[in-house]
Amino acid sequence: MRSTRRSVIIGLGAIGLSGCVGGGRGASGVVVSRAADPGMSAVANAGFDDWVASFRTRAAARGIPAGTITSAFRGVGYLPGVIERDRNQTEFKRSLEDYLAIAASDERLSKGRAALARHARPLRAIEATYGVEAEVITAVWGLESFYGERRGTVPVISALATLAYDGRRGAFFEQQLIAALRILQNGDTMADRMTGSWAGAMGHTQFIPTSYLQFAVDFNGDGRRDIWSEDPTDSLASTAAYLSRSGWKKGQPWGVEVTLPTGFATSLAGRGKGRSPDAWADLGVRAVTGGRVPNHGSASILLPQGTSGPAFMIFNNFNAIARYNNAVNYVIGVGHLSDRLRGGGPIRGNFPPDSAGMAKADRQDLQRRLTAAGFDTEGSDGVIGAKTRAAIEGYQRARGLPVTGEATLDLLRLLRR
Repeated sequence: MRSTRRSVIIGLGAIGLSGCVGGGRGASGVVVSRAADPGMSAVANAGFDDWVASFRTRAAARGIPAGTITSAFRGVGYLPGVIERDRNQTEFKRSLEDYLAIAASDERLSKGRAALARHARPLRAIEATYGVEAEVITAVWGLESFYGERRGTVPVISALATLAYDGRRGAFFEQQLIAALRILQNGDTMADRMTGSWAGAMGHTQFIPTSYLQFAVDFNGDGRRDIWSEDPTDSLASTAAYLSRSGWKKGQPWGVEVTLPTGFATSLAGRGKGRSPDAWADLGVRAVTGGRVPNHGSASILLPQGTSGPAFMIFNNFNAIARYNNAVNYVIGVGHLSDRLRGGGPIRGNFPPDSAGMAKADRQDLQRRLTAAGFDTEGSDGVIGAKTRAAIEGYQRARGLPVTGEATLDLLRLLRR
């Protein structure tokens, strides 16, 4: 979590989406085993050992008891895999169309509905306490860790210590490491249970330590704010507490898909350029379902893919989600998934072609034809992910073509012959 975290942790913003992105195999990807990542094994590093020795002194000066420090660092080591991940974060940014195909895939919707039913009692109690709808909490859970299936297995103390010692932003990660030690000092968990992502995000809804200290709650009353348990109650309640303190208003939509009048001045669009829904209606803005958008307070028009993509009228709750993760695709992903979990339909607006000039229907046709030719893409969702790229490479190699792994109209034409 959150505003500090997202400059550090990648994901589809996050598609756990924070945890793992499929693409090509079905928008939701393959469920990742919770076994330890072999790339995260500790190795000997004398410089790291010296850093740990000096950090112990700094931690003690910050009020961390010696016993907590000793216990936390028992077995801690330098993780080269963490640095590799940090140095090689992809700059690739998925389009909103691809993001939503993953965020609200059939599998993610099915699992989300099952999670809502399975945890109905605590979710409704959390909603009553914090005023955040159960579907919204569940949507965050679904994007952050695929409803708890992708929480991460990396030892957090080792990961944070590695990044503080050898990372690009040592001061930030040392701050997170101190916060992690305070969590252990408070007795909320033990070091061997404190696992998470390579960058230190933890639990069902992926809190970083400083956000945990600020927002985590003990909702089930067992005396611990336990976001690591198989029971997601404390994690879900902590997420609701975060959103509530970020200004969430129950009953207000995050946004409403709208249609714009011909000649709409795009200079009027943008976050922070608010006016009342009635004022927008007077300018010709209508809900995509027809009619005026109800008055839920001041609203802005958002055009995440310009005038050639879908348009949204966004309200204050958009900003509350953005406090959790400021990436626009993430906010729309959470909002749209929550709407779908509540029974809403898919986005109605058209999306522009991708950089290769391919529409979603073209990409789906490409995937189907590759699979029929013996190069299985494991689905035809129109998202060009690792499975589809591997299938393209296999096809190109078998045909003696330059091996690029890129989905293009020329490739599609070749497959259509």
